[in-house]
Order: sequence, then C-alpha cells, then structure tokens
Amino acid sequence: MLTAEQKKEIVSTYGKTENDTGSSEVQIALLTAKITDLSEHFKTHIHDHHSRQGLLRLVSQRRKLLDYLKKNNNTSYVDLIAKLGLRK
Repeated sequence: MLTAEQKKEIVSTYGKTENDTGSSEVQIALLTAKITDLSEHFKTHIHDHHSRQGLLRLVSQRRKLLDYLKKNNNTSYVDLIAKLGLRK
C-alpha cells in the first residue's frame, strides 16, 4: 500500500505542478507503483487470487492510459516509459 508521502513524491516528480494528480503521467506513475507493490505481495502470498484480479485491472487501466498518452503526446509517452522502466 502506498503511503501519502510516497504518493506526494510521485505527484511532484511526474506532475506538471505540485498538485497535478489528474494528468496521465501522474496516473500512470501511481498505477505503476501500485502494481510493483502488489507484485511483491504475490511473492509471499501465492494463492491470493482475489488480489490478483485487482492487479489485472490495474494493469489494464495503465495500458489504456499509456495508449491514450501515446496517441496524444508521443514525446511524453517515450519519456515516461524510459523513466518508469516499462517496456513498449
């Protein structure tokens, strides 16, 4: 689970302003943090299928936002992929 400080740091890093929580870049970065957190959870809780379903939803939502960003602002998409270490 992400703490408020971690969310604030992600928003300040990827947002256009300090309170920019709605831009695609910030939403993708927050989803990526949640996904990595859940991935660590599954290393110890292998049979947690209910949370795995939530993980698949988060991955799907991030994919949709990445597709939107790629369509509307390709340079920002390429920069964000590089910063987050995601594959294309």
